[in-house]
Amino acid sequence: MADSKPLRSLDGDTMAAEALLRDVFGIVLDEIIRKGTSASEKVCEWKEPEELRRLLDLELRSQGESQEQILERCRAVIRYSVKTCHPHFFNQLFSGLDPHALAGRIVTESLNTSQYTYEIAPVFVLMEEEVLKKLRALVGWSSGDGVFCPGGSISNMYAMNLARYQRYPDCKKRGLRALPPLAIFTSKECHYSIKKSAAFLGLGTDSVRLVKADERGKMIPEDLERQISLAEAEGAVPFMVSATSGTTVLGAFDPLEAIADVCQRHGLWFHVDAAWGGSVLLSQTHRHLLNGIQRADSVAWNPHKLLTAGLQCSALLLQDTSNLLKQCHGSQASYLFQQDKFYDVALDTGDKVVQCGRRVDCLKLWLMWKAQGGQGLEQRVDQTFALARYLVEEIKKREGFELVMEPEFVNVCFWFVPPSLRGKQESPDYRERLSKAAPALKERMVKEGSMMIGYQPHGTRANFFRMVVANPALTQADMDFLLNELERLGQDL
Repeated sequence: MADSKPLRSLDGDTMAAEALLRDVFGIVLDEIIRKGTSASEKVCEWKEPEELRRLLDLELRSQGESQEQILERCRAVIRYSVKTCHPHFFNQLFSGLDPHALAGRIVTESLNTSQYTYEIAPVFVLMEEEVLKKLRALVGWSSGDGVFCPGGSISNMYAMNLARYQRYPDCKKRGLRALPPLAIFTSKECHYSIKKSAAFLGLGTDSVRLVKADERGKMIPEDLERQISLAEAEGAVPFMVSATSGTTVLGAFDPLEAIADVCQRHGLWFHVDAAWGGSVLLSQTHRHLLNGIQRADSVAWNPHKLLTAGLQCSALLLQDTSNLLKQCHGSQASYLFQQDKFYDVALDTGDKVVQCGRRVDCLKLWLMWKAQGGQGLEQRVDQTFALARYLVEEIKKREGFELVMEPEFVNVCFWFVPPSLRGKQESPDYRERLSKAAPALKERMVKEGSMMIGYQPHGTRANFFRMVVANPALTQADMDFLLNELERLGQDL
């Protein structure tokens, strides 16, 4: 590549720029949209880091490259990247590809605007307001506030900051010296962002009190009461409870009504991390899993997960109508948020958030919703539940497969017991040997490129697979493939 003629600048040459983009879009259509979603193609083409560095030729040089070289660079990037749109990519809580959402992402990137003032993002300021209103209505609120955040972790952190500010508004100016020792309560099954948020906000990870969960991973409200009393006895001030709707590993839904009762008794901010499970609200059949969510003060919800809106699409929803977001985060920058503009400056929503520049995350969800309708999205959610149930029943029929528990969501957790371990559950080294099976199988599947599925230990449980049924393109044949492939890969273990 280094020997070809350098690329002349495309600055101002609209025809050359258009030709380049047409070629790139053609590569995207062929290599990602067509091949990347085909079950007959690989999920990934694994290379060790040093080999991958050499193949990609990552060094940045003083001379530019030809258009042909640039197109080859694009092909190489795609070739060696994991195809998360592939029907056998089961590794994360997001997967699949919605064409309307992708169209929204392409338009968003092409317009390249920032979602902070109406003057530079008029369409998207109004669109975000409407999309957030729809999400709040599904939660059960007729009014409120909200914002799209760069991921569910940031949504959780914003909720924690808002809860603290509401209790101690002086902390915005005076910082931590304005605060007594504070206590946050969440399940031991919570997302790790709760502790990260406490650390980032200066509260410290010790301020996070982990509440016991039952055998299915649900927070135990009685232990929450006990933990609150214990924190108060130790001189800390409880101010927030973070419940989870759809835990990362087991897919558990905390009992929101009972937790809301505890929060109400103690005057605590009630946050629900529904980043994973929030989309279940679209399903009339399954939304009972989130009963009580309407009593929350704040909700985190990631449509880029179960709804396949594409990374990233993460909403923080608030029941508050007092403009708490702006009070907590605003700094009134006079060069951006002038108060004498020629339009309603309430439409300049950028001062609600910590960021200045903020990407547009509402269009992909809005466009997908316009195309699918609420009914189409509900069918999408219901289909994932149905496929998860199919997989569970198939697992029960097969030798060597063992469920960790009956799922209530689309996280199907199970062990593949290798032939050499079957019938040896009483052996003293059984758990140790079983724990080695999942990592070995993961290495084999990734190096072959046949599929990707996550695994983890959990408490005293040996490593097990967590199958996530989220891709709307999945079929029963894909569930069968998963089980057949594990049998094939593990037949000699």
